[in-house]
Amino acid sequence: MVERQRYVALDAFRGATMALMVLVNNAGDGRNTYAPLEHAEWNGWTPTDVVFPSFLWIAGIAMALALERRLAQGLSRTTLFLQALRRAAVLFALGLIVYAAPLFQFSTQRILGVLQRIAICYLIAVAINLTTRWKGQIGWCVGLLASYWLLMAFMPVPGVGAGHLEVNANFANYVDWIVLGPHNYHGTKTWDPEGIVSTLPSIATALMGGLCGRLLLLEQPLKRRLKHMCTIGLLLIVAGEICSIWLPINKKLWTSSFALFMAGLDFVLLAAFIWLVDVKGWKKPVQPLVMMGLNPIAVYIAAEALAETLSFTGLQKPLYNAVFAPLASPKNASLLWALAFTAAMFGLAWILYRRKWIIRA
Repeated sequence: MVERQRYVALDAFRGATMALMVLVNNAGDGRNTYAPLEHAEWNGWTPTDVVFPSFLWIAGIAMALALERRLAQGLSRTTLFLQALRRAAVLFALGLIVYAAPLFQFSTQRILGVLQRIAICYLIAVAINLTTRWKGQIGWCVGLLASYWLLMAFMPVPGVGAGHLEVNANFANYVDWIVLGPHNYHGTKTWDPEGIVSTLPSIATALMGGLCGRLLLLEQPLKRRLKHMCTIGLLLIVAGEICSIWLPINKKLWTSSFALFMAGLDFVLLAAFIWLVDVKGWKKPVQPLVMMGLNPIAVYIAAEALAETLSFTGLQKPLYNAVFAPLASPKNASLLWALAFTAAMFGLAWILYRRKWIIRA
């Protein structure tokens, strides 16, 4: 079974995810931001909380499509795994560099993070895809999500007990503090939103993306496959809501209900993208998103580097106050900065696209 066509909607959806990631990560004034452009404080979700799981989910799709194509070309499973291992190592190393720069204080170097989580989930998802069929992959998803719930519900935290999900008082945060110590996320210092235990359901997120990729490869009319995607998506959304009774939807903990709900949302959103772009032919309107989606890692690293440079050199505040603050109300001025920052990343993506440079890890 091989990939019969390249869905432009996949690149557009990835590009939309990247654009939103850049937008929400780069407010001009963090104290004045519209609520949908911020993460949920703890339980619940906002549009911002959709970004990372969507990126990881669509990485799972790309993984499944690439593996099927390369297996059809005659590459061995061992070769494919070793290629995945190299790519994961590069991604992990890039993540370490992103968080170390510019001071490189190794005593408090953040070990885990966005790129590191992508690397870990990608590698494990590749291993599972190379050694199981779709039923086995569903089994892995169920096992990972159930295992995480059991750990969070029944593993006791010293001085707190079992089943607590409050900030700094849950099992996932406890493990991060014990294992990572000073190498946790600088914003919390005691736990990491891309931490150790919460990696289990994030692997399931990548696997669910891979299952969507397998669905897209089925030899069925595209409209039927899109209907299947919508049906599966709605069922996952309902499952996430039901599971939230016991384990609330929470991005910072990447709870099992969060993984189910977001994967369901992605199934529906991608089905809509494919219908509009690849079926109805809306390719020109999404071309900027396609450009962004072709070089997501390059755009992400460039955005992080620019933001860190502006902050470290002290240029952001005077530039923001001189140019953007006088233009609008505090929230709108902050949004204008974020939009300008995102436009700069679109410019970078356009340059890479024009030069036909696709930068992969």
